[in-house]
Amino acid sequence: MSAPSVLFDAPGPRARRLSRLASIIGAIVILAALAWLVWILATPRVSGGVPVPAILDPVRWDIFADPEVWGAIGRGVVATLQAAAVAAVGAIVLGVALSLMRSSTIAWVRLPTAWLIEFLRGMPVLLMMLFILLVASTGAFWAVVIALILYNGTLIGEALRAGLAALPRGQREAALSVGMRDFQSKMLVEFPQAFRQMLPIIVAQLVVLLKDTSLGFIVGYNEIIRTMMNNLASFYGNRYLFSLFFVCLAIYLVINLLLSWFARWLSRRTASGGRRAKQQEPSPGLADPTSAIRLADAQIPDRRTGGDAGN
Repeated sequence: MSAPSVLFDAPGPRARRLSRLASIIGAIVILAALAWLVWILATPRVSGGVPVPAILDPVRWDIFADPEVWGAIGRGVVATLQAAAVAAVGAIVLGVALSLMRSSTIAWVRLPTAWLIEFLRGMPVLLMMLFILLVASTGAFWAVVIALILYNGTLIGEALRAGLAALPRGQREAALSVGMRDFQSKMLVEFPQAFRQMLPIIVAQLVVLLKDTSLGFIVGYNEIIRTMMNNLASFYGNRYLFSLFFVCLAIYLVINLLLSWFARWLSRRTASGGRRAKQQEPSPGLADPTSAIRLADAQIPDRRTGGDAGN
């Protein structure tokens, strides 16, 4: 008999048959949906009495043989990554500052910081971009970057503050007992541990930041979506609109999947009980203090035995 499961009993023959049947039916439905989608995309249409080539027709994809098109796409990708990189650095710096101010013991520092965080968290990013662009006249790039810094910096700051609050109190007490001040304890002892624990969450938030750069389309920043779906589509015509959309989607998926994979890898590396922790795990014989004492006693020769042998 197999070992009983903690969550549910092992499925019997009938349950296994039903599971296989459901899997087969689900696979058939998915394949039929994909076939229907390909048929729709490969079927020519008539729009306003004018025949329109199918979406999968080669005439809708021939612009991607032009190096200038890929040059424009590359500039859009670079603009997206540039805004995301600058905003990521600024958001981390702002998050560190807000987390320290929010967890301060001084009321006139902690309370205004809490009000500022709630205000920035409740304001949509697009409205921030429009406000910065219209009021400060910073230009499209800095309107996108500053808005992303303010919004994501508050979220990163709250994550770091949660990491500080989750640390055992003994960490701070030990630091204070050796003569450190409260600020030194936070910066040298508590904050490095909190940052390491919250690092996967911070990276996941930076993935969201990268996707939010697409809001720069509204304020006139030539990121990848505006470059492809507005500039190139207007120049080459609506016939290539779906082709440009598909390529833009593929580029975003590749970038975001790479960042998501990096976040998962970093989460595994920094999680407790990871590879490094397993390498430093003590041997089973030394895990129990009494076992260690018995092992040490066994390795020390008996004095009386040694004395008798000497006589």
